[in-house]
Amino acid sequence: MTNRKTAKTSNNASSQTKRTQKSRQQSSRTQKPNATASSSSIMPLLLVVIFLAGLIGAAQQHMLPIGIVGIYFTLSLLSFIAYAIDKSAAKRGKWRTKESTLHLLALMGGWPGALFAQNVLRHKSVKASFRNVFWLTVIANLAVLAYGIQTGAIDMFI
Repeated sequence: MTNRKTAKTSNNASSQTKRTQKSRQQSSRTQKPNATASSSSIMPLLLVVIFLAGLIGAAQQHMLPIGIVGIYFTLSLLSFIAYAIDKSAAKRGKWRTKESTLHLLALMGGWPGALFAQNVLRHKSVKASFRNVFWLTVIANLAVLAYGIQTGAIDMFI
């Protein structure tokens, strides 16, 4: 009789330990450490603010036509709206915005709004292939902007 009780007790303890471990594994998958989440979400937002402030400063110093600033703000707003619509559609299981459309908006100059949306809405922020292409569009856009400022070719657009 004692052996049976000992066996039951050890089985109960073993199953309880397994449940506790499983619960810890599930919670570790769903929860992110606060320090990491906050620092990783602040950096992109800081990048957006610095970039847009730099654009405004460049326009005030007559290094950049004010229309370019307007284009970046307009495309950023459109990008943010596109991400919000896509996030809503994803939640409802409806038709989604093509990733190529989101990338095209970013490439054309809407990347600050797209980056802001990715962090605020928590949308398209995990898929590595999407993020890689997104950062390539940011680099390409900044390279074209820098080239346009350096050569004066940007004045042709406005």
